[in-house]
Amino acid sequence: MDADFAFDRGPDAALIADLSADLRDAGYTADAVRDAWGALADTAVGHGLHGPALTALAGRTDAAATLARLLFLGVGTARDAVDAALPRVGAAGLERLALARIDGDEVVPQALLRPQDYGGTGGTGDTDGAGEWWIASDLDEAALGGPLPTGHVLGVGGASLTLAGLQLTTPVERVLDVGTGCGIQALRARRAAASVVATDVSERALAFTRLNAVLNGVDGIQTRHGSLFEPVAGERFDRVVSNPPFVITPRVAGVPEYEYRDAGFAGDDLVAAFVSGVGAVLAPGGTAQLLGNWEYRAGADGLDRVREWVAASEVPLEAWVIEREQLDPLAYAELWVRDGGTAPGTRGTPGTPGYADLVGAWLADFAARGVTGIGFGYLLLRRPASGAPRLARYERVTQPLGDGLGAHLGQALAAFDALAALDDDALAATRPVVATDVTEARHHLPGAEAPSVIELRQGGGLARTLEVDPALAALVGASDGELTAGQLIDAIADLLEVDAAALRADLLPRVRELVFTGFLRLA
Repeated sequence: MDADFAFDRGPDAALIADLSADLRDAGYTADAVRDAWGALADTAVGHGLHGPALTALAGRTDAAATLARLLFLGVGTARDAVDAALPRVGAAGLERLALARIDGDEVVPQALLRPQDYGGTGGTGDTDGAGEWWIASDLDEAALGGPLPTGHVLGVGGASLTLAGLQLTTPVERVLDVGTGCGIQALRARRAAASVVATDVSERALAFTRLNAVLNGVDGIQTRHGSLFEPVAGERFDRVVSNPPFVITPRVAGVPEYEYRDAGFAGDDLVAAFVSGVGAVLAPGGTAQLLGNWEYRAGADGLDRVREWVAASEVPLEAWVIEREQLDPLAYAELWVRDGGTAPGTRGTPGTPGYADLVGAWLADFAARGVTGIGFGYLLLRRPASGAPRLARYERVTQPLGDGLGAHLGQALAAFDALAALDDDALAATRPVVATDVTEARHHLPGAEAPSVIELRQGGGLARTLEVDPALAALVGASDGELTAGQLIDAIADLLEVDAAALRADLLPRVRELVFTGFLRLA
């Protein structure tokens, strides 16, 4: 692909529109592809194993099967079959767009072009949240038959979908997508924004972003070349999103530096630079969301390092940081050594030449800084609209989560702002309502009349489970919007025969927490 070619300009914009029409007419959708090769083969494809899918497609000549071979799996396909599957564009059009090349009677893919569901991202503007894009990216390891080149532009992976689902859904004017890659975050952000600026250090990535925007009929996305916030210096955005190249990589000879995951920083300095610098491009009230790694050094808590980065920002920031997992240095090293090349015979496979040397380089790098663990998680930062920062929440949430958390995060921010305006007397005058996804579980010792443990469980949101005492359980159970929190507390105090003022002082802070986390809402 010519990195200087602008897909969103000139006559090839019409060719891309024709490609979109051909893909639509061919029924080239995520469901059609999954149905074509079945659940087991679909799982195998996710593991980089294409054999079962190719076996399932053998002998099929329909358009969807042809496109699944060529554009989803990256397998050379007969030219006459491609011309039949894409009647407007044909093999010649794919070559003109640098998505494939023609080699005699065979069409050889030069990129992947895969259908991607986005129904789980919880965006605005759709009646049911369902939808699908076609996303072009570089050939993966299975299609290449070997390690990735260092300039590889990644397609849509698990981290991409995670951040897309985390994106806030409230409408805004301007969004900045830092390190856009194939453009998936920019496409997602555009659903809630009037315009998006997408940046990357890779011209090739920006070309894919432009192609994917035009292919999916999404306007209002502008691409700019550069690192971090350099391309937008002096500008302000209502929202910043980023799945940055945060992978911690040794800065030694012989260790590949993949652009899609490594920005050339030492240790976790890239995420530190993002956190401490993003405030300069945020408008008052603006938010930033990103994924990141942070190191645990000499036994010190990794979340405390993130606190230090937030404190280092020249623009005061609020922070909500959620650590999802923590890996030891060996597990982290093996994860990213395998990521770069998973085909047999490459350095990314255990037992092959060079594998031990690469893992050793990672371990030596960690040892030099006294790293004992590496955390991964979500960061939500906000520049206060006025006044000093109030939100500073650093927590670990390790339970499995559902899709589309963006709406939940937005509701939590709105609840935090509403609660900040209420003192305890005002909070006691509100009428709480228990959320519809909340259930209660009581655990009794054999023969015991009273429960030894009472739990409140959240079906949506961050799927929290809270252990509560009988007083708080009673308040939540009676929160139907009819009585105020103060009236409920007084009634519970009378029932339990305890001092009402003391119970109010105990329960109201916990009511605040339940409202923020989504167990309760204020009517």
